[in-house]
Amino acid sequence: MRVDDGERIDGGTQMDPISPDLRTVANLEDGDWKALGPGESILQLDDSLRIGTGFHVYRLEPGASSTPHEHTCDEHFLVLDGDLVDHDGFRYGPGDMVMLRRGTRHNSRTETGCTIAVFIATPEVNL
Repeated sequence: MRVDDGERIDGGTQMDPISPDLRTVANLEDGDWKALGPGESILQLDDSLRIGTGFHVYRLEPGASSTPHEHTCDEHFLVLDGDLVDHDGFRYGPGDMVMLRRGTRHNSRTETGCTIAVFIATPEVNL
């Protein structure tokens, strides 16, 4: 939502506009996606964090799968679109909000392609 400089949108305290160095915005359609592997890409706002940590968006192309890995902390994700199937056959779909606990070992695949919003504090360990 864009407002005029100094306009209050909540009826509360007058605040200065947020300066460009304090706000980072990326769009899923034209963001700076980085390739991770065959059919895998990531959109990450905070380039001060190790790739694949913090809040990011992860995309698998149709038929792609993730590298088998182990979680070094709890991972939280929300399926935005498509299908995601874990190695044990468990299926996730749009709107599923998931937490995989620290120590989880898995990999995932997709038939139609998928996009997920992810938060994970520490890097995964590839198996």
